[in-house]
Amino acid sequence: MNTDKLDSIKIGIVSISDRASMGVYEDKGLPALKEWLSRALKNPITFEPRLIPDEQPAISAALVDLVDAGCALVVTTGGTGPAPRDVTPEATLAVADREMPGFGEQMRQISLHFVPTAILSRQCAVIRGKCLIINLPGQPKSIKETLEGLKDSEGKQLVAGIFAAVPYCIDLIGGPYMEADDSVCKVFRPKTAIRTAR
Repeated sequence: MNTDKLDSIKIGIVSISDRASMGVYEDKGLPALKEWLSRALKNPITFEPRLIPDEQPAISAALVDLVDAGCALVVTTGGTGPAPRDVTPEATLAVADREMPGFGEQMRQISLHFVPTAILSRQCAVIRGKCLIINLPGQPKSIKETLEGLKDSEGKQLVAGIFAAVPYCIDLIGGPYMEADDSVCKVFRPKTAIRTAR
């Protein structure tokens, strides 16, 4: 498919960390999000990056700004654990029109294949206007695993990653049509929702 015929997409990527935002160490969340989404999507993408501390009002304000700026998808990384400074889910829920609990359930299910402490994670996803907002884990390896899912040594999908459902969700809320690279993540749409090549 000719990529210049694909919808262009604006995606907000938000890394939430006190120490990275202060320059104590290099942020690895934003590069990991950008790298994976650039591989997974065929559409032209404009990224809107934000690196912010673990402050609930600042996180909520950034999410609102990104939605208002026309982002169809906003993904956050960091701040989803049980520690007192982990307030990303609260900040996300505070700006939500609707909650999408299946995303958090599936992320924890995927992570449980690797660590029993996955049950301590509080990732969530919500809809605000025509934008899907998803809280991802904080580690680059976990970001990839939860988005892409689990594959065997031959590349056969064992457990679907959450991104398999993202493009159709964005269709349903009135956002742009996302085309994914099947070799990275095979997305699912009902046959009636698949757009033929133009």
